[in-house]
Amino acid sequence: MNRKKVIRHHGSADRDYRRSFQPRDGERGFQAAVEQSDLWIVARGDLRDKALQRLHAVRSELKAYMVLHPEFAASLVPVDVPPSVTGLVRDMAEAGRICGVGPMAAVAGGVAQTVADHLVSDSPDVLVENGGDLFLHSTRERKVALLAEPESGASLGLRLEAASFPLSICSSSANIGHSLSLGAGDLVTVIADTGVLADAAATALCNVLRSARDLDKVLALARQWTAHGLRGVFAQGGGRIAAWGDVELVAL
Repeated sequence: MNRKKVIRHHGSADRDYRRSFQPRDGERGFQAAVEQSDLWIVARGDLRDKALQRLHAVRSELKAYMVLHPEFAASLVPVDVPPSVTGLVRDMAEAGRICGVGPMAAVAGGVAQTVADHLVSDSPDVLVENGGDLFLHSTRERKVALLAEPESGASLGLRLEAASFPLSICSSSANIGHSLSLGAGDLVTVIADTGVLADAAATALCNVLRSARDLDKVLALARQWTAHGLRGVFAQGGGRIAAWGDVELVAL
């Protein structure tokens, strides 16, 4: 196997999969954790302090809004926010509206992008993983492993060309991870321009995946969101897989 890094991507609630993620030449890996937010970051240098600064700020923004608007945190359906609201709160609400889910379905991908965008001026290669959801700026090709069953390892992955970045890759599963899913799919992984859209779309698509018969429905729904920045989707359920869009599958 060549030296291109393979990122193992799934929604497992533990962090054992991070052990396999060793930074490439010229890169450093480090953790940035604040309360429930636990990020693994790879960049061209240890930018932990700057990452923590941004993570504290974005968490404070979200918590302050949710104190005054508890429905934002609890709703499983879209929530309207006032026109004056800006930042991640607005972006999460808009992603939820597009995909028909609650705004918190977009939080992990949104936080990952917020931190990655804050670091990219210091490191043109920066990968932020937040509970299995990724946002990546990269000047080189990357491979991302699709890991629907952590105990079985990964045999299939995505190849991402350097020209495709920046982008987000987020997943939802009814079988692994701590996030709520109303479906029964093994894994739905979404590639999108933004972290909030990738995260919200992965949740929405996994909600409708209950058997292999629903795979066509998942792909058809994903196509409706291309105008908002959705690039591609991979879905696994009922012993079958399906993929659509800007998705290049590779054997690992």
